[in-house]
Amino acid sequence: MSSTWNIDSTHSHAEFKVRHLMISNVKGSFPKVSGVLTLDETDLTKSRVEATIDVASIQTRDEQRDGHLKSAEFFDVEKFPTMTFKSTKVTVSAGEEGTVEGDLTIRDVTKPVVFQVEGPTAETKDPWGNLRIGVEATTKISRKDFGLTWNAALESGGVMVGDEVTITLEVEFVKAA
Repeated sequence: MSSTWNIDSTHSHAEFKVRHLMISNVKGSFPKVSGVLTLDETDLTKSRVEATIDVASIQTRDEQRDGHLKSAEFFDVEKFPTMTFKSTKVTVSAGEEGTVEGDLTIRDVTKPVVFQVEGPTAETKDPWGNLRIGVEATTKISRKDFGLTWNAALESGGVMVGDEVTITLEVEFVKAA
């Protein structure tokens, strides 16, 4: 039996971190996340998920950096306002862990990625009578694979922005009526 669960965007977010100046990580988030989980309670491997992120919602705690990331040198939000993910395979490991494989599209580039997943949590009824579950998922990508190639060489050697990006999703779903 399967059920439909909608992402609760006010209680969900997508975070990323990337190496800056080759010495520390810069973190940011995309607070505007939407999507649907079709959960097969009898066989989780038959579940599927689709999600969309509003790229213009990016927040890194620095207005100038946010503007640069929205520009054509990075995400080009004028041409590509959203990122999307569509699952292709769900694997269940021990307990509440597993993987979700799927197609991630950033800009106009679609690549397969594998998220390491914790969850879904047990269903919980909120004070308004809605059923909720939560999932945490993490993956690493090469930003260059998605056409995010801007960089600057440093006098000391190396580059300003690392290639590897860690993406972490904290998602709360509400069961559809």
